[in-house]
Amino acid sequence: MSTLIIFGLLIALMLTGMPISISLGLTVLTFLFTMTEVPIESVALKLFTGIEKFEIMAIPFFILAGNFLTHGGVARRMINFATSMVGHWHGGLGLAGVLACALFAAVSGSSPACVVAIGSILLPAMVKQGFPPRFGAGVITTSGALGILIPPSIAMVMYSVATNTSVGQLFMAGVIPGLMLAALLGLTTWYRARKFDYPRLPKASVAQRLKALRESFWGLSLIVLVIGGIYTGIFTPTEAAAMSAVYAFIVAVFVYKDLTLKQVPKVLLDSASMSAMLLYIITNAVLFSFLMTSEGVPQAMASWLIDAGLGPVAFLLVVNVILLLAGNVMEPSSIVLIFAPILFPVATALGIDPVHFGILIVVNMEVGMCHPPVGLNLYVASGITKMGITELTVAVWPWLLTMLAFLGLVTYVPTISLWLPRALGMM
Repeated sequence: MSTLIIFGLLIALMLTGMPISISLGLTVLTFLFTMTEVPIESVALKLFTGIEKFEIMAIPFFILAGNFLTHGGVARRMINFATSMVGHWHGGLGLAGVLACALFAAVSGSSPACVVAIGSILLPAMVKQGFPPRFGAGVITTSGALGILIPPSIAMVMYSVATNTSVGQLFMAGVIPGLMLAALLGLTTWYRARKFDYPRLPKASVAQRLKALRESFWGLSLIVLVIGGIYTGIFTPTEAAAMSAVYAFIVAVFVYKDLTLKQVPKVLLDSASMSAMLLYIITNAVLFSFLMTSEGVPQAMASWLIDAGLGPVAFLLVVNVILLLAGNVMEPSSIVLIFAPILFPVATALGIDPVHFGILIVVNMEVGMCHPPVGLNLYVASGITKMGITELTVAVWPWLLTMLAFLGLVTYVPTISLWLPRALGMM
């Protein structure tokens, strides 16, 4: 009964158009003050202890690093490098977009940052070269979603906070699925470009490729710094985030000199604003999780699903359906923080690996970012392309179907996620 009241109240508040973070907080406070005897002090205490986790510090640092790189010309150099490598294939600039998004994802941790950084440079170039605007928009909107799967990933940090799973294991588990999805999106791009005979670029010479590699070296080195540092144990994911922020600042201001010291305060302010928004969502989601746990909702759901005779295969199918439906009305961080604590106990009771389950949730979030009505990447791409959401939805379908097929593969072949962390001796 309490579960129905909690979710009924949450949905009612969300239907008023209220932001999800505020809806979560009001749901918790209304329920606690009217239907339970929980003292107000414990609510205040939970607010602070909920975000008093070392892992959460990684979020502002990764956002700051991503903003320095977005403003600092790193994206442009990565695009040049990607174009020199694959530009001569069918749909060359589209393939370069997928590759550039994969590279930028490995230094930013954010999907919208990926879409803005790569899309704002590449989309006008694609239209100028003769590609249909819809093709370019479809490539960048979906490839930008790699930002939360290829490590470092802010979504993985949030899953770690919600379930106490190792961030390092999650980051390593995201490498192979991230590269696989990038390859599949590239294959879809190549196939459609070949089918409709879209333009190709002249093949770059070895000298041109080496020049592009040299120019993008400092940006690409950040990938080695973060992933190599975590794998070798030199620093934790949170320390890696701090290192990447400092490194990105030095590269943008002193090496590439695309960002002046006068522009740094604005980048800091933008990063602080985005971090505050995410931390506010996390705080309210932690409160919501506290309420669910105190009312025994996860435990009740776990026993109900197990009693219903759902095995791991059926349960994972149910999880995918729930998360894809949630992706229609909520943005990724809220979905991870609300659903992970509820579904996680059931997954562990059924013997599903926590790291595999985390990757599955992140891939679901990727799909959610690319379809309406609240797909974050669609809105970001809409701002860049000046296309309506309906037109963009039509544009992304071929790549979205590829992502759904990949979701099925990741769901039922856990080795894709778990092989690398196991091979590295991290699990």
